[in-house]
Amino acid sequence: MKVVPLSIPEVILLTPPRFGDNRGFFSETYNYDAMAKAGLTEPFVQDNQSLSRQKGVVRGLHCQLDPYAQGKLVRVTKGAIWDVAVDARTNSPTYGKWVAAELSAENWSQLWIPPGFLHGFVTLQEETEVLYKCTALYNKSSERSVKWDCPELNIEWPIDPQNAVLSEKDLAAPGFSAAKGWFSYNKG
Repeated sequence: MKVVPLSIPEVILLTPPRFGDNRGFFSETYNYDAMAKAGLTEPFVQDNQSLSRQKGVVRGLHCQLDPYAQGKLVRVTKGAIWDVAVDARTNSPTYGKWVAAELSAENWSQLWIPPGFLHGFVTLQEETEVLYKCTALYNKSSERSVKWDCPELNIEWPIDPQNAVLSEKDLAAPGFSAAKGWFSYNKG
């Protein structure tokens, strides 16, 4: 497993090997021991899958508050996304900073986004399927959102904002200032 911490080191890009032959390929996409070596030891309790039919579908920026805060291990099985994590941990040295990576069925990479981060993505191709493992169950009352193109964050999305396809919930999301105090930073 290739393991690459991003500029916010808690967010990690992981690429499991694929072993191919004339039939196709095999890949061990999750292995507890390999993930533990990369620093991911939290148990996963829920798997989610989404299908976005259009290019330019934006999902996010989302999180859940404690005690339902979710860490997510995100991967793409068909198509491609630009996957974004925003540090929402008050007093963190990287509070309000973001990192992103392209995840695709072709590059086979996965992104680990720990609890305390906002998560969102935009589809780069039609018919994109995203799978993600979560460390906490979904809880509607703890769900929060931040506007995907919030000027406070200045995220460099690889699409024209006029072409973004959003849900009503994401269109109504507040700016990043609303996230102050949602999570605290625990050094070490």
